[in-house]
Amino acid sequence: YVGEVSGVEDCTLEQGLIYQYDCRNHRLAKMALDTDGFRDQIARAVSQYGKGRVGLFLGTSTSGIEETEKEYAAQIDGKAGHQSTSYHLEWTHQIHALLDYVRQSLGLHGVGNVISTACSSSAKVFASAHRAISAGLCDAAVVGGVDSLCQMTLYGFNSLQLVSCDICRPFDVNRRGINIGEAAGFALLEKATPERVQFIGYGESSDAYHMSTPHPEARGAISAMTYALGRAGLESSHIQYLNLHGTATPSNDAAEAIGVSKVFGHRMICSSTKGYTGHTLGAAGITEAILCVISLEEGQVPASLQLQTGDEEILIQPLRHSISLPLSNVMSNSFGFGGSNCSLIFGWSYQ
Repeated sequence: YVGEVSGVEDCTLEQGLIYQYDCRNHRLAKMALDTDGFRDQIARAVSQYGKGRVGLFLGTSTSGIEETEKEYAAQIDGKAGHQSTSYHLEWTHQIHALLDYVRQSLGLHGVGNVISTACSSSAKVFASAHRAISAGLCDAAVVGGVDSLCQMTLYGFNSLQLVSCDICRPFDVNRRGINIGEAAGFALLEKATPERVQFIGYGESSDAYHMSTPHPEARGAISAMTYALGRAGLESSHIQYLNLHGTATPSNDAAEAIGVSKVFGHRMICSSTKGYTGHTLGAAGITEAILCVISLEEGQVPASLQLQTGDEEILIQPLRHSISLPLSNVMSNSFGFGGSNCSLIFGWSYQ
């Protein structure tokens, strides 16, 4: 099972950018940029602040590596140079290519960078953008993340025995691993306005424990959640909903449950939304941040899709059915491969 976005193959980049930047990752990015009136909001921000005062902070884990995979396969098959007119590593594969493409697509000239910390990449961009705005480096910032399907992630995670042969079931007793998905998402951060959901806190930490396994006592996860609460000036009781990292691997879900129970207790209202999207890796942070904002706006808390049989060893009870619930503050967890963690808090107002 993979969470493939339909229509990527048919997407065409802007006329002046096709030659250099054309790859699946950038096509996916363009599809997101063209959605929901986002370009109109960026045009308004540029008009208000100026092109050089809107920052750009993006996350990805593999960027346009699919193009390199194709070229490498062609060379093995004795067809070296078959993509000589279209293969450009520096404009597709290298991590900074995503920022270069999006910056030109949106016409921005402000400060920016790309973060690649696996599954927490596009969560940590919120923290980087917040620091840049606070430091006066920009007045507003585009944050986002893009990760597209490629052979490296599919075969790589499978070699680590982390890919499920079935649909993924976060926190289910029969969970067997992840389903890899792809996604792109963007948001515009500006100074707080009362009528909009606000980004009010973040916490970052590193397990420094193991390359592919979280700390069994969830030390890094606890630190990230605790730091986020402290930075937001909130108590754990002020969070009404927690979007779990919830990958559906046995060790990750078990460790996260330990951390959540220590910070919030056993009865925390929570769910993993990866049953809907698959694990979108470098785009998971922005995807789930957007889902949290929608939950705040609509007063709806999503269920943990595919959760059928609870695990008695799991100390929390993720929702099996979506519920309506007035929300003031929500948290989203993104715990990266190798132990790079980030927790984000969104809410209607500072407490």
